[in-house]
Amino acid sequence: MEQVWIRQLYANLINFHHLSSMTMHDKKVLAIIPARFASTRFPGKPLVDLGGKPMIQRTYERVRSVDGWFRVLIATDDLRIKEVAEGFGAEVIMTRENHISGTDRCAEVLEIIGEEMDYVVNIQGDEPFIEPAQLLELAEGFQTNAPILTLIKKIQDQTTLFSVNTPKVVVNSKGEALYFSRQTIPYLRGLEESEWLNRHTFYKHIGLYAYRADVLRQLSQLKPTALELAESLEQLRWLENAYTIQTIETQYETVGIDSPEDLEKIAKMGLI
Repeated sequence: MEQVWIRQLYANLINFHHLSSMTMHDKKVLAIIPARFASTRFPGKPLVDLGGKPMIQRTYERVRSVDGWFRVLIATDDLRIKEVAEGFGAEVIMTRENHISGTDRCAEVLEIIGEEMDYVVNIQGDEPFIEPAQLLELAEGFQTNAPILTLIKKIQDQTTLFSVNTPKVVVNSKGEALYFSRQTIPYLRGLEESEWLNRHTFYKHIGLYAYRADVLRQLSQLKPTALELAESLEQLRWLENAYTIQTIETQYETVGIDSPEDLEKIAKMGLI
């Protein structure tokens, strides 16, 4: 009887490994959640309480709910975040304080762990309500071996369409990003702005990235570019240096938290 149970357990483990491999399409994938305490608009944001849990824990649990990761790490330069994260069981990597982007922090983590990876996924720590399905959508792109993958979503309201806080993107026939902007792109000449959504499909950018590991190392060596500095969008640095960014359309909405005022918004939505 005991031997039957052991054989069944072994079979379940093999099946789990198979399903996990299918989720990531046989790629070795590292998930990194960059989190920093210092923030001009919302200091201490990763540790803010959301319904009894710190924001960073909610983000971590959403990511962990997806099978197939090689490891899931929180990357931070702050000991307060490290202490809290380790308290709920997360693996934490301490990084330098001088990173200007989550991408650079992810690149440092990749070097620190010293493991060969196929892809590295960058999940922003201020996305506590990210849909696990979005991570699976991103993983679908691993089959293409694209250098950089990210998500986009159709814009369906005027406020989002004309908000400079929401980056927009235009893509080519293959779904590769042509340009990102805080302005509304494309501009529909000769039409009232109230008609734009009825006459064209606009997309906003969802700031979730997957980088091929070899490409991530290259990106971290690039210098800031004119378009990046103009729009304050790091992905423009990659486009200016001729890297392809493959977009994947998602139907799921994201609810990021950028300021204390956003806490009221998510409370009204019933998320906490």
